[in-house]
Amino acid sequence: MPVPLAPYPTPPTPFTPPANAGTQSQLVCSGCRNLLLYPVGATSVCCAVCNAVTAVPPPGTEMAQLVCGGCHTLLMYIRGATSVQCSCCHTINLAMEANQVAHVNCGNCRMLLMYQYGARSVKCAVCNFVTSVGVSTSTAEQKFNS
Repeated sequence: MPVPLAPYPTPPTPFTPPANAGTQSQLVCSGCRNLLLYPVGATSVCCAVCNAVTAVPPPGTEMAQLVCGGCHTLLMYIRGATSVQCSCCHTINLAMEANQVAHVNCGNCRMLLMYQYGARSVKCAVCNFVTSVGVSTSTAEQKFNS
């Protein structure tokens, strides 16, 4: 006796995001430093990883991010701040706007370095080599970038 075949599975219904899916924002967890997504309008967010509760900045507050120079943790801060202290290693990081920084490749390991515009030298965090910057290094920088 023939065995009836099961019907073909129906194709999955395409996921339709909720109407308010675009109204999410993000911040860094105050406990474990993971990136958290939260709905706009929330006043605090509880981290699913470490259960720390992080306060949400007031609406309209522009946030910026930087990587800590001490422990390489992602830090989030209110745009316009001049310095940011890392909650993990307590390093005080300078928070500069894009027009206040310049870039050069390390003279030793070629790592791309960011430094405050106008500085005479920059120390590489990877190999500790001090690279001179300024008018005389513009040709050296072009050699590294080519």
